[in-house]
Amino acid sequence: MPAPTPALSRPDYRLPKSSEAFARAAKVIPGGVNSPARAFGAVGGEPPFMARAEGAYLHDIDGHKYIDYIGSWGPMIVGHAHPRVRAAVSDALVLGSSFGAPTVREAEIAEVVAAAVPSIAMARFVSSGTEATMSAIRVARGVTGRDKIVKMAGCYHGHADCLLIQAGSAATTLGTPNSPGVTAGAAADTLLCPFNDAEAVRRILEANPGRVAAVLLEPIAGNMGLVPPRPGYLETLRELTAKHETLLIFDEVMTGFRVAYGGAQERYGVTPDVTALGKIIGGGLPAAAYGASSEIMHRVSPTGPIYQAGTLSGNPLAMAAGLATLELLREPGLYDRLEALSARLAEGLEKAARDAGVPHVVQRVGSMLTLFFHDGPVHDYEDAKRSDTALFARFFWEMLARGVYLPCSQFEAAFVSAAHTEADVDHTVAAARESLAAVVG
Repeated sequence: MPAPTPALSRPDYRLPKSSEAFARAAKVIPGGVNSPARAFGAVGGEPPFMARAEGAYLHDIDGHKYIDYIGSWGPMIVGHAHPRVRAAVSDALVLGSSFGAPTVREAEIAEVVAAAVPSIAMARFVSSGTEATMSAIRVARGVTGRDKIVKMAGCYHGHADCLLIQAGSAATTLGTPNSPGVTAGAAADTLLCPFNDAEAVRRILEANPGRVAAVLLEPIAGNMGLVPPRPGYLETLRELTAKHETLLIFDEVMTGFRVAYGGAQERYGVTPDVTALGKIIGGGLPAAAYGASSEIMHRVSPTGPIYQAGTLSGNPLAMAAGLATLELLREPGLYDRLEALSARLAEGLEKAARDAGVPHVVQRVGSMLTLFFHDGPVHDYEDAKRSDTALFARFFWEMLARGVYLPCSQFEAAFVSAAHTEADVDHTVAAARESLAAVVG
């Protein structure tokens, strides 16, 4: 596909068809969207409605073309509508979209996941990241016989009741970190710590001896913007949880197969007890999984007493898309290329912001990154909340008008795909220069 052609000088950017579609949707869908992350609540205005996607690009119904750094919020690591993924789904669809019975492809992709992810010997597939983390917690409670979990403020793990406690991501955007409908009982069993603060975890475990089933976290936070773990943080959590016989759960819904083929646990050399996966393993279709050692996973029904089920779990179309995507990720040099492209983008954005004289920091791990309008490193949720969100909103719209589709919140990570080119990155950096000049000039 040819390089993108949107002009860098600000075009007459209008969305009349999208505005009409949004008004229509708002009559029958809460807020006009099926996920709050799409609502543009943090940046104002109305979202463009998309017509199609291919490679690194999105096309909206108003005729605009964008370089896409959302990638369906992470899954599209090989790009949109990759020919091999498309063919795999098409071939699977000919045979039937759902059987309510086992298929060989479920075992095939489970074998690939178990071979790739250090903590996983067995995996159970589900249909969403929320299901994966919710099920991982249930397993931890069932295995340990304990009720309480520890989570990190600003880490988002889906919308299960016990996890909507100081949530990040779209819940931060909406200013509702504690959702109505979450019971006091669910909240009472969730203990909060700041991300990157191992001593806080130590204090909580010591104050609740024999009562904490699991410590749950994104090993690289992506739902308060991209926040890497401090050196030694994950290692200390591994030591603390082992000492207290508490399970360590990594939510690698974003980072799994993203920051390395084996996820953050491969990149940092720290192996949790249980891992939740999603996004990439479905290749753009709804699929997720949780996994652990055989000993732990044999406690899950039907071989054990811990119940979990799902009618569409292991859906043939999602398994086909996921398996094709994971096969593509094994191509030699793919992660090296992602690393180089992402570094080029991060360095370009950092220089553009520095030259514009705005407070900023660019944080990146692999092909995930965030440009924070914040004067110094962001280590936790409290740091992230001090970012200039009003400046980000103006920057976002300037970038969108120049054909660059960024996450619509300061508190989200951007994703680079293997379909992006150096020309895409250079266009993005040039657009950032013009956009920053427009918002601070």
